[in-house]
Amino acid sequence: MNFDAELAAALEAAALASDLIRREYESFAAVPDAPASITTQVDKASQDLILRHLHAKFPADALCAEESIEGFDAVAKFGRRAWVVDPIDGTRGFAKKTGQFSVMIGLLADGVPVVGVVAEPAQKRVTYARAGGGCFCADGDAAATRCRVSARGRNDLILTQTWSKGGETSRPVRLIRPAHVVETYSGGVKMALVARGEADVYPNMYETFYDWDICAGHVLVTEAGGRVTDLAGNPIAYQASDFSQRKGLLASNDVAHDDLVRTLAAD
Repeated sequence: MNFDAELAAALEAAALASDLIRREYESFAAVPDAPASITTQVDKASQDLILRHLHAKFPADALCAEESIEGFDAVAKFGRRAWVVDPIDGTRGFAKKTGQFSVMIGLLADGVPVVGVVAEPAQKRVTYARAGGGCFCADGDAAATRCRVSARGRNDLILTQTWSKGGETSRPVRLIRPAHVVETYSGGVKMALVARGEADVYPNMYETFYDWDICAGHVLVTEAGGRVTDLAGNPIAYQASDFSQRKGLLASNDVAHDDLVRTLAAD
């Protein structure tokens, strides 16, 4: 399968959600001290819109998403084909009004990510890919252009991570010693940065995160020529019983991926 129809549907859903989010964002009152666990009614409205769109197009597919909302209890969450949705990834970025958030829509086929869309509503940017079709980015009204990971090596790496606390040096930065660090709230944006060659490595060392945090971005990185594994260098396994990921994640341009795995295993 080439998954063209699925990618088109995901792009449509992401565009609809982005329009909704932008409208709400304009009038949203910023929450300067928003915690990592924050969720908003906009998250739920975005998810409802996305799931309804995808379910109408592909009624037999499973729907796996971050928020718990009414109306989809009877729809399977696991399946040979499963849509994986984060309606606002980086909700803290939305709540703080930093613009650092994204809409993430991915499709798993037999447990493998085959479609990924990461839309950045505040920037009017969308980065997308399908298995075997390459990765592309459309910025504003400009025509989409193909994305490729960078060729920067071990001594010139740009690392992307979530915002460090109080100026502390994170463990990945301390171990990898990158040439530059880019911080943002959204994991989807981090993986899109790697896919577009604007960053080279994204290490996720959280003890627990979830399929919807990485599925869409996974496809972007691999289709742009990069590599995505857990922190031990093994393939990412999706659809655990609670959709959790407990082995970390390393997305890179693949120039020094194995060396980075060894570096992060140190200490």
